[in-house]
Amino acid sequence: MAAVDPVIVVGAGPVGLALALALARQDVPTVVLDEGTGVCPEGPRSLVLGPDTTALLTRLGYGRAPSDAARWDAFTIWRRRSEVLRLPLDEIPLLHLPQHRLQRGLRDAVTAHTLIQLVPLSRVTELEQDRDGVSVSTLGTKDGTRTWWRGSHLIGCDGARSTVRKLLKVRFPGRPAVDRHAVATVRVQLPFEGEARLHREPPWRGDREASARPLPDGLWRLDWRLPPGRPAPTTPVDPFATWPGIVTGDTLLSRVKATLTGWCGELPPYELLAAADHTYQQRLAARFRVGRCFLAGDAAHLHGALGMQNLLDGLRDADNLAWRLALAWHLHSGGPQPGGALLDGYEAERRGAVGARLRAVDQSMPLLRPLRGWQQTRRSLLTGSFRKHAPLLADGQLGTGRFGGAPAYPAAPSGVPGRVPPQRGTGRGTTLTETLPATAPGVLAPDVPVLTSEGTADHLHARLGAGFLLLLVAPGTTVWSAEHWLGAGLMPHLAETAAALPVPAEVLVTETYPGADPHTVLLIRPDGHLVGTAQGGRSEDLQALVATTGGAGNCANTEEADQLDSA
Repeated sequence: MAAVDPVIVVGAGPVGLALALALARQDVPTVVLDEGTGVCPEGPRSLVLGPDTTALLTRLGYGRAPSDAARWDAFTIWRRRSEVLRLPLDEIPLLHLPQHRLQRGLRDAVTAHTLIQLVPLSRVTELEQDRDGVSVSTLGTKDGTRTWWRGSHLIGCDGARSTVRKLLKVRFPGRPAVDRHAVATVRVQLPFEGEARLHREPPWRGDREASARPLPDGLWRLDWRLPPGRPAPTTPVDPFATWPGIVTGDTLLSRVKATLTGWCGELPPYELLAAADHTYQQRLAARFRVGRCFLAGDAAHLHGALGMQNLLDGLRDADNLAWRLALAWHLHSGGPQPGGALLDGYEAERRGAVGARLRAVDQSMPLLRPLRGWQQTRRSLLTGSFRKHAPLLADGQLGTGRFGGAPAYPAAPSGVPGRVPPQRGTGRGTTLTETLPATAPGVLAPDVPVLTSEGTADHLHARLGAGFLLLLVAPGTTVWSAEHWLGAGLMPHLAETAAALPVPAEVLVTETYPGADPHTVLLIRPDGHLVGTAQGGRSEDLQALVATTGGAGNCANTEEADQLDSA
């Protein structure tokens, strides 16, 4: 087996660390270059985790994510003094996690992993690539030492002002100021414990929109939507008027007091721990891949209006790209090269999914932007009441629907067959998992209970990230002991088929799978998305499904060479 250079990850934020861990889970070494020191200061940023994201973080090594987060009991939307929407979350385990805890948890997992080399205080200054790999020059921010690094591939996870993106000369078009928010972390006891609340046109003076979201340890994240634009510093500021464009300590403190008093009836004891003023942009990189270099996270896209979570999409970038790079890396070390569709599929799928979210925001902002007076009345007459559109606001806050739900990839060149038409209104070439049957190609497979080939009980999402999965639907397996069925029926045939596939694959068994008949075999990618189904587990059908992903080794990667020639 030929020696292969490690993969280089630029940026040690949550996306870069998650990508390095996902690659290490598939036995791919990485070098993580970071300009910072590695210190993760506490701040007001946070992330709402759905079950699939929590499972991803757990299998990456951040197993304490559920205990580091707060679970919500309900999400409500209010307008003035009335509750407009209430969504109980008893059966949906949504977790609210401070971003600094996420980064610390991922960093702890990285430092414990021997396949990951973390290099702090190193600023990338030069980047060169050829048909065999990538060379990167870094400058030590502390001692000025210049170092050259060699890798098989490079991923820029270095934020909105990405140096990698600039060195690759990739355009980053979009809108610089779509939404502005002031955010604060406050220790306080509110009368709606465990409930996340979004309040439009609250009855107290000065705010158009305020929200409160529970954090662990008795903390709350408070958000206020700010008017667009920033007035000149000489503009007179009335701290009790609608939010001024310049957020000072006095204006923030006055809004904290007014908001807490409005919700509690009187000002409760509180402690202000952190605050920030965020301007949310909407940008999408023109390319996510240039030869052997890729962009992910904030370096590839920016959004955040209407409560959308760009970091959540960044983690999906890492999960989508890791299995492709791992497959390409191992195929390179073993001989035949992967086809261009394998790596091109990352840009096609992830850029398409994020682009659909941005289009959804553009379509929905006129319906959801806070208005007052005759403008609100006019919009209600033309497009319907606020109550009608309130569920859209919930989608952004909860990571569901058009603003945050798990995408499906039915038509990307990664090979997922395009038999499912795009959902109306989600944009070109994309759709949502929650709108499709669980057997539709490209959906994120549900987290069904499974048994391994050794008879060990587990859940599907816990088995992801290390290879493809062959999931056999076999009713009755929970009734009979494992020794009765492991060597009977389709199991020996599936074990032989898995061993013969050109990609690493594990055989699992489930009692039932939504929409699938008994003896159906489902091929699931390492990131959890369904490639397709094969009735009876015919070897030819499964081989053909693997080939559609671009994972079957073939001739030299001419598409990659073409990209380098034209870059």
